[in-house]
Amino acid sequence: MRLSTSGAAAAAGLIGVLAALPAQAQSAGSDAKIALLEAQLKLMEQKLDQLTKQTQANTQAAASANARAANATARATTAEAKADAKVSVANANAAYPTKGPLIKPAGAYVKMPNNRPTFCTDDNLNCVAITGRLHLDAGGYDYRPNSGATNPQQAQNGVLARRARIGVVGTVFGDWDYNLVYDFGGTPDSAAALENAYVTYKGIKNLYIEGGYMDVPYTLDESTSSNNITFMERAASQVVATNIASGDFRSAVGFHANGDWWWVGSYFTGPASTVSHTLRPQTGATARGVVVPVNNQTGSLILGGDAQFLFDTGGAVGTNNLTSFSDRIESRIDPGTNALLNANTFLTNVKGVQVYSGEAAGQIGSFYAQGEYFDYNVNRLNGLPDLHFNGGYAQASYVLTGESRKYNPVTGSYGGVVPKNIASWQNGGWGAWEIAGRYSQIKLNDLNVLGGELKNTTVGLNWYVNPNIRFMFNWVHGQVDKNTALNADIGAKYDVYTMRTQVAW
Repeated sequence: MRLSTSGAAAAAGLIGVLAALPAQAQSAGSDAKIALLEAQLKLMEQKLDQLTKQTQANTQAAASANARAANATARATTAEAKADAKVSVANANAAYPTKGPLIKPAGAYVKMPNNRPTFCTDDNLNCVAITGRLHLDAGGYDYRPNSGATNPQQAQNGVLARRARIGVVGTVFGDWDYNLVYDFGGTPDSAAALENAYVTYKGIKNLYIEGGYMDVPYTLDESTSSNNITFMERAASQVVATNIASGDFRSAVGFHANGDWWWVGSYFTGPASTVSHTLRPQTGATARGVVVPVNNQTGSLILGGDAQFLFDTGGAVGTNNLTSFSDRIESRIDPGTNALLNANTFLTNVKGVQVYSGEAAGQIGSFYAQGEYFDYNVNRLNGLPDLHFNGGYAQASYVLTGESRKYNPVTGSYGGVVPKNIASWQNGGWGAWEIAGRYSQIKLNDLNVLGGELKNTTVGLNWYVNPNIRFMFNWVHGQVDKNTALNADIGAKYDVYTMRTQVAW
């Protein structure tokens, strides 16, 4: 108010002076009077400037006083909250006395990375998240046995919950991770089972030491999450290899480490979680190494080698049988089709198995390709000769909407496709679309063992609706060439049409 009154008076005076100035100049006509009036005008301007500065200072002082008052109120509120927290902790510790404090007050928050509910402490050293995936398959067979002696004679169409997993993953004190996942999938063909139950120490940069039940990262395709694989099923040659002493549900202890241009890992393995502990335990080991000579904005290339050793087949006391040299015809809907590619009938007295393989994968823009080759060696007891099988696959894909698969240095493999624009009726997005093709082959024939030879060509179309939902469409055209010891044809030809609805977080 002082500024307004003084300013108004000064302005009025200034206007009066300005109004009087021409009259005085005209009446007096003297330079001295003009000079006097100019001096008075300058003095008034100085007073106006001083009044303006004083007002600004008063405004800033008032704002500072208000801020100090607000901070004091906030501190008082925080102090009250801390006091309440201390009372709660004291009450809890009094109710449950221990040698030390039972509860320490700490803040926490919730986040949703990739729509996964995650609870973390404020320092991010402790987190727990809920994870899950559903792979629901449906399909039908055009199955044509070569003779009446072929087993099976027909393949059944149907629906399969290929994977239905739910569990928790988390971090403890920053250096430790844990993973506990149960799989209700495989229904109705197999029972629910413990998928993952392991602990990882990651306190040393780029080194991961872990043990428990896990999906052992052996082979390129197995190191790629089932949420990100290009086709609904991995190639039969890869499945046969991992079933020997690695793969899902496997008890294992080992490590993997990586840099920007390399990846290496090795694990000792035991029986799967589905195997009865009353039987002699299976034992084995895996090793995988990868080099990355190219990885830039244009593309990437990885080259690798793998080895797997089965030391003891396990099983009932006094037996040496291997029962994992078989696979279905790259579709899991009808389990009976694993009788087509099956060498188990003749594989008795097995002492050990070695599998050696090579792998390669690369990406240029939206184009991606990968392949693996496997050589299986079976050592037998009681003077029986060793056996040698082989197989492999090559595949390629192209993302029509421009996205690309990226190399993940932690897994030593490639990730999935993340759509740039999610599919939305309202916003006009189409998601991401990918086309793919694969040829796979495996031969389980050697000496008197006639397990059959599989040759499959698969064409796929993948629609990535958003980062959590994908639809897959596969057409498998193939055959299994198989004969008896008397040269009777017991093979089959087939076309399989399958679809998957995938939800994962």
